[in-house]
Amino acid sequence: MASTTPAVHDTEPALGLVPKHVCIIMDGNHRWAKRKHLPGAAGHRAGANRLRQIAEVAANAGVKNLTLFAFSTENWGRPSGEVSMLMDLMRHVMDNDIAELDRRGVRLRVIGNREKFAPDIQAKMRDCEELTAKNEALNLSVAVNFGGRWDIVQAAQRLAQRAVAGEIQMDEIDEMRFGQELSLAELPEPDLLIRTGGEFRVSNFLLWDLAYTELYFTETFWPDFDDDELGLALTEFASRARRFGKRG
Repeated sequence: MASTTPAVHDTEPALGLVPKHVCIIMDGNHRWAKRKHLPGAAGHRAGANRLRQIAEVAANAGVKNLTLFAFSTENWGRPSGEVSMLMDLMRHVMDNDIAELDRRGVRLRVIGNREKFAPDIQAKMRDCEELTAKNEALNLSVAVNFGGRWDIVQAAQRLAQRAVAGEIQMDEIDEMRFGQELSLAELPEPDLLIRTGGEFRVSNFLLWDLAYTELYFTETFWPDFDDDELGLALTEFASRARRFGKRG
């Protein structure tokens, strides 16, 4: 297992070019386990261990906001045994990692539709958020039962409800107003999206938020994505020219 001490000094991005908001699609747990001739559960456990380590390294590198895609709305379609194991792993992470994250000044937020989770998991989510609510070193958002399309739909529904109630007028609904109803409304738009595991798609993640996000794909499976790998991604980000549709 990689050390939790950051080792990004060899690939540290230029001063001022550290992304304010990094998102990661943590992919490749099952394939990592298969390659090592281990059961799939071993890959998911290794991936869960990597989560806290990368959060710490990102904070030390100067990243202020980190959003991780942990469980999508589509993941419920996996075999029931795997889903049950993932729920138990979610409980384990919240029970065992939250104290260390809190000690390091990490604020945890869970985004996504919580209604489908067991009551005890929902309670643990609330407890973790309340415990870390005043921390400021890193805003860590973990997306569970989350989908980009769901996020857009629930934002549209809330705006429609406000319009029907007479709280807002239809012509007041613009991109800024819409964005205020999304799950990550409190955070700056993502600067960098990292996807591990060798796939080249966003898989219904932050569809609205990623409009001008820099995309970085790596063949490395999530359990092997260590501090050096994150350093490479941050260095690549620092080398890119971001024009947002304008001339340089």
